Amino acid sequence: MKKPLSVRVWAGVSAVGRTPLIFIPPGVKINAKTYQELVLEPVVKGLSQTMFSGQQFVFQQDGAPAHTANTSQDWLKHNIPNFIHKDEWPPYSPDLNPMDYSVWSILENKACSVSHNTVSSLKISLCLEWEKIPQETLRAAVKGFPNRLRAVICKKGGYIE
Repeated sequence: MKKPLSVRVWAGVSAVGRTPLIFIPPGVKINAKTYQELVLEPVVKGLSQTMFSGQQFVFQQDGAPAHTANTSQDWLKHNIPNFIHKDEWPPYSPDLNPMDYSVWSILENKACSVSHNTVSSLKISLCLEWEKIPQETLRAAVKGFPNRLRAVICKKGGYIE
């Protein structure tokens, strides 16, 4: 049986937009340095002007080691005025990340509804389907965050799903 194709990808969403998909090159180890070079500098740094048209926003990540590394936290402190610091974020919290609790599964279901023979075909499908996700769907995922946060608090930090 043939192993399914896979790619590593980063993306971000908000109530007002989405980032481009960032494909991680094969063989590249994601550490703080590569995260800063591939994601933070080229994409996140400009979000205030691109996605948010000069308006303030709060940047949220998950607890991946590259995200919580001191150098990544320092980069955010110097470049993104409002971000959720690693000490304010519950560890192992997929229930609180809109990408994890909603968006990735939507994208995967759409892009992988047919099998792909090449990585290139998979990437093209992911990019096409990413752009097709209605902004209202992304907005709803983001707006669900406060209710999910309350539910996790009621569970004293435990999983809600």
